[in-house]
Amino acid sequence: MKSGIHPAYHPVVFRDRAGDFAFLTRSTLTSERTVEWEDGNTYPVIDVEISSASHPFYTGSQRVVDTAGRVERFQRRYGGGKK
Repeated sequence: MKSGIHPAYHPVVFRDRAGDFAFLTRSTLTSERTVEWEDGNTYPVIDVEISSASHPFYTGSQRVVDTAGRVERFQRRYGGGKK
């Protein structure tokens, strides 16, 4: 790798405030705010709006869309197609 052209890649804590969930990973993102992690070290923290702890797909609270009911309602309202 060429030196001086790549961004700094360092440990960062991503924290989901809604899900009360945080994980430590490596990233090029940085922040002025820091948090003390479980290992006793201090890392920059990035607050995110949604993660696997709060996303409806991963938590199982995703709504099932009734597409068949919508199609039938459209057919009743605007006709059944060509006759």
